[in-house]
Amino acid sequence: MSRVCAITGKKPMFGHNVSKANNKTKRRFNPNLAKRRIWIASQQRYVKLTISHQGQRILDKNGAEATLKKLGLI
Repeated sequence: MSRVCAITGKKPMFGHNVSKANNKTKRRFNPNLAKRRIWIASQQRYVKLTISHQGQRILDKNGAEATLKKLGLI
């Protein structure tokens, strides 16, 4: 599974774990992604998307069809 949000485009960020002794080791900050099935009423079908929490909020605010049409996903 690609760790990219289909709506916001969020990807993993990279940084360091920093110990008390200031030793730095690489780490990865993954976005909060979930697989969702979204009903598209005009096409009478579901669309499967991997979206972040922020992407889910955008869908709720603007509506699923409007958001997906704007992004060109339907």
